[in-house]
Amino acid sequence: MSVLPTRKDEAWRYSDHAAVARHWPVAVEAIVVPAGESRADIIRATDEGIRHLAITIGAGGAWRLTILDAGRSYGRIALDVTLHDGADFQLGAVLIGSGAQKIELVTTVRHIGVAATSRQIVRAVAGDTATTSYLGQVAVARTGQKTDASQSFKALLLNRGATANAKPELEIFADDVKCAHGATVGEIDRNALFYLTSRGVPPAQARALLTRAFLSDALEGLDEATTEALDAEITALLA
Repeated sequence: MSVLPTRKDEAWRYSDHAAVARHWPVAVEAIVVPAGESRADIIRATDEGIRHLAITIGAGGAWRLTILDAGRSYGRIALDVTLHDGADFQLGAVLIGSGAQKIELVTTVRHIGVAATSRQIVRAVAGDTATTSYLGQVAVARTGQKTDASQSFKALLLNRGATANAKPELEIFADDVKCAHGATVGEIDRNALFYLTSRGVPPAQARALLTRAFLSDALEGLDEATTEALDAEITALLA
């Protein structure tokens, strides 16, 4: 049995370690996207637990992953992605925490091939005393020339008791790359809220509208039917 992680491990610093112990050890799920092939998947995470996915995307392959993680007391999804020549990885993730929930997303994207691309858009909403965490690393090997990678994390705190943790990280050993990352944590735009309520929108509905709009970036690029289905689920979760 593998050793239970502790807070000394950076990737587990913000975890609920009592919950981690209940689900340890964690089996690694292997996903392979063959060279030249494309696939798209959606993960809807609603039950307490930990998932660790090891993904390999072959040369010229592409994978789009959408994650909706909400409604569980403790949840963690870890992605370890390896990109070969010309491979593409697109991640859109929505994390919603309420009550005392702890929701974590941990990603490591390894660019080992030439001209591989990756884009991560993560949006989080935390209310009550919930905690949402995103730890993401883009690791570009010496062989990963002409990498194009980006990470964007934004968190919205609905009240003072909520917490958002963010640690985007770049580790680059190639010299011909384009990489960017950013993270912001804030509250609902008071001016926008005032604008809506001054025009007759009830405060609760105005907050829900602004929160839903905040999350919309993570659903970019999906087809209309999928977007509408996820939008309905998110709206119900925010109600």
